[in-house]
Amino acid sequence: MQAGVDQLLAWKGAAVGVWFLLLFGLERWRPAALPRLAEPGWRRLARNAALWAGNAVLSPLVVVPVSAFAAAAAPAWRPAWWSGSFGLLLDLVLLDFLIYWWHRANHVVPFLWRFHSVHHLDRFLDTTTAVRFHAGEVLLSALARAAAILLLAVPLSSVLVFEALVLMVAMFHHSNLRLPPALERALSLLVVTPSIHWVHHHRMRVDTDSNYCTILSVWDRLFASRSRHARRLDMAIGVEAREEEGVLGLLTAPFRAAR
Repeated sequence: MQAGVDQLLAWKGAAVGVWFLLLFGLERWRPAALPRLAEPGWRRLARNAALWAGNAVLSPLVVVPVSAFAAAAAPAWRPAWWSGSFGLLLDLVLLDFLIYWWHRANHVVPFLWRFHSVHHLDRFLDTTTAVRFHAGEVLLSALARAAAILLLAVPLSSVLVFEALVLMVAMFHHSNLRLPPALERALSLLVVTPSIHWVHHHRMRVDTDSNYCTILSVWDRLFASRSRHARRLDMAIGVEAREEEGVLGLLTAPFRAAR
């Protein structure tokens, strides 16, 4: 069992790493927008890398064990048909549905927003934004995910596949990759694309509090949270009435900042 989990973790790490490097290179080869920053670009990348590095250490120490414990402790109530490839597909859709509501809660509940706003304070979007989160949000998300795993008796294999998909899709829809308009329109009917998610990072609260989907783009349409605004390449990114901070400022922001 442990050997299988270790193998899944290794495949997850390799797939996410290769995908990140591919998108990181492509978005610099074919950028959709040019950054308009009041600081050198390397400083922003270093800040995002520092936040990611802390969470990369936290994941195997806390996040994975919490998910593994929840999967092992979950009652075995699932019917026989909820297994195999169909069971995995159903798990992925259900987890994506739940992460939509968790993401939405992070914008509605002031305590959760204190942590989630660290992700939104980035003043430009690229693949590195997808891994820029406060450690507190990572821990809170792990606990929320553990509750879902217990409730739905989700096997750890489904959780790890879902986490890999979330990371890869998040890197894609945060990316600054210039896509052919027809291709992006077609993709946006099913999955979240940069044109959808960049609006979510618009520095206007009406847009920040919209477009909550992570993988499938259908939930925003079903639950009336899709922004009416289209992406503009010159739209200001960030949090309304707040500015970007250094790493230490971002780590302490949830304990002193109010929306």
